[in-house]
Amino acid sequence: MLLPIGPDTPPPTAAYLVPWLIVRDDRAHPGVVNIGRDPVDFVRVFHHTLEAAVVTELWGQMLPGERVDLCLCDADVDDVVVTLAWFRQADGLEYVWRFVV
Repeated sequence: MLLPIGPDTPPPTAAYLVPWLIVRDDRAHPGVVNIGRDPVDFVRVFHHTLEAAVVTELWGQMLPGERVDLCLCDADVDDVVVTLAWFRQADGLEYVWRFVV
């Protein structure tokens, strides 16, 4: 829903930048790097395999600069969509972001 902005309306807060960089040197093993300034908590990764099974990986907390390589050997890398979910310490909210290789 769109609302009018009046002269007394405070400016919106800055958008939260997604803290992830995907390193695609090896499409079957993309690297996920936390390029944010803050740790992210309870990181989970979801994707489908060729047999249509859902794979869930629990990575826990990732510190700034930390990298985890994701194994997509059992997935069709031309068709797989990877979903990352995490909690941000600053506000305690859960965030979700998707990417393709």
